[in-house]
Amino acid sequence: MEAISEIKITRTKSSALNNVDWDHLEFGKTISDHMFVCEYADGEWGTSQIVPFGDLQLSPATLALHYGQSIFEGMKAFYMQNGSVNIFRIEKHFERLNKSLRRMCMPPIPEELFRESLLQLVKLDKAWVPKTEGSALYIRPFVFASEARFGVKVSEKYSFIIFTGPVPMLYQKPIKVKIEREFIRAAKGGTGSAKCCGNYGGAFYPTQLAREEGYDQLLWTDASENEYIEESGFMNAMFVIGGKLITPPLSDSILDGITRDSLLQIAKDFQIPFEERKIGVTELTNAFQNNKITEAFGAGTAAVAVPIHTIHIDGTNYSLPSYNENSIMYRLKNELDAMRYGKAEDRYIWNHLI
Repeated sequence: MEAISEIKITRTKSSALNNVDWDHLEFGKTISDHMFVCEYADGEWGTSQIVPFGDLQLSPATLALHYGQSIFEGMKAFYMQNGSVNIFRIEKHFERLNKSLRRMCMPPIPEELFRESLLQLVKLDKAWVPKTEGSALYIRPFVFASEARFGVKVSEKYSFIIFTGPVPMLYQKPIKVKIEREFIRAAKGGTGSAKCCGNYGGAFYPTQLAREEGYDQLLWTDASENEYIEESGFMNAMFVIGGKLITPPLSDSILDGITRDSLLQIAKDFQIPFEERKIGVTELTNAFQNNKITEAFGAGTAAVAVPIHTIHIDGTNYSLPSYNENSIMYRLKNELDAMRYGKAEDRYIWNHLI
């Protein structure tokens, strides 16, 4: 592979920046001017380039379309109060990307390629980073099998692409969730800990059913007993019971969330007691009935941390108390945001400044 410093850049001739309604951003709708592209063939990653964002030309026989060899990451860049732009936790996202690639039998991305592609793409489209606190530039790296064959096989060709787009907060208010006892998101030995596209496609139907009943998301349970909480929609699940922060332990059916990891590190430094352990539906029900549960929230890159105000358990809606700035969720979220927007010391060296 050529030196990363030689990434070829072709600038767009017509920026779409002036068409953005910054006061009414919709999550996932607006895309920045450029994208990074690199192809894998003959056992190595080839020429790297940044080009104007545009459509891809694919064969109908492209293997990813048939057999699901496709993974992605979700990252963010933030406009800091001193005017710098910060890409958050590049190393952690790099580790998770390659973990997903390994699970899907896909070639790893070299660390220098991943880092420099991000830095140069975000630098080129720096003007797309929204300046309103709570908003960010969402970054979507993804890799898919690009070989054109319809036989069932591991692909020998891949495309690595990154594009970005400005986004607002995903959820503007607390959400309602339903505990799912019939459908599952992932099973032991499966791909639940990988950010592969099939995990998301398989979750759409039960999530749609829950939304038709008036809920925003599901609380997924384990595949063997349908008893233990695993994730909240596409986020990690966290609860405060008896004054202690509790979250399910990582496993091969739970995603290793970067936001989850960040919030737990902050909780440790804030001396907030927490446990990473199994939490059952029965325990949650008892906690509600005995007024011991005070908070429940989802944590993820898109949502950051979103409070849950209602949990539906086996036919009954249970409500949580109102949240305020002293709630554990907001204490953790506000500290994380303060570091990412440059209002607090980056004591973990998580920020990568452009």
